[in-house]
Amino acid sequence: MAAETDSPDPTSSLLAFFGSELRRVRTEAGKSQGETARLAHTTQAMISYVEAAKRVPSEDLARDLDLAFGTGGHFGRLYPLVIKFAYPSWFLPFVELEREATSMRVFECQIIPGLLQTEDYARAMLASVRPDNLDELVAARVTRQDILEREAPPRTWFVMDEYALMRRIGGPVVMRAQFEALLRAGERPRTVIQVVPRTVPAHPGLSGAFTTLGFDTGQDVLFVDGFSQGRIALDPREANAASHAYDLLRAAALSPEATAELISAHLKELGQ
Repeated sequence: MAAETDSPDPTSSLLAFFGSELRRVRTEAGKSQGETARLAHTTQAMISYVEAAKRVPSEDLARDLDLAFGTGGHFGRLYPLVIKFAYPSWFLPFVELEREATSMRVFECQIIPGLLQTEDYARAMLASVRPDNLDELVAARVTRQDILEREAPPRTWFVMDEYALMRRIGGPVVMRAQFEALLRAGERPRTVIQVVPRTVPAHPGLSGAFTTLGFDTGQDVLFVDGFSQGRIALDPREANAASHAYDLLRAAALSPEATAELISAHLKELGQ
């Protein structure tokens, strides 16, 4: 069970304000985080994270909080504002599609894939561009990972270039925890992780990161990352080309078992 935490300064961000309002309403109602979780059909850990501005609340949670406390839509009205500032407008449609996907194929050439990043790694990486809303960006990234904790998570396949492992973002301590997290993630039944070794001189992913999402019905959706913003490609021809490129990447990559050995070797290089 997560410990109850103090809310951050409510004036620091809309995410922090939402968390402080939840704590205020909950306290005035005389409810613990555990009792609130039961009323709102979630977990005590999630209530704790939201109050600490470490998770972005879902629309369902905002609605359930209003029903639990009879707040007349207060949290429901706050939710769109929180989402607006937690995710860039161009990225929000992808986040919504990601939540509905039943399968994902992700390629990254420069960094650890976002869905596999530890909080400290994400913070160190995002801090490099000196954003004004760093805490919100980190919380938003970590929140996306909740889809992997579902009872029936999507089937996910991650391929990354070894250079993503060699870029020691955040320093040895951060990278040690990140490598350990990758090894744990690779043990999940529905998750496959492969690395294209640096000995492979050229491969189809050199042009940049991309993700394809699969659904129970309808065509796959392609998301192509970019410098200022990514884009969703709905043209079936482009999605098919991406699927072909991904097949070639998997063929060039080490097996999942050999990948785990490579990650362990990088971990060993960092020492204790």
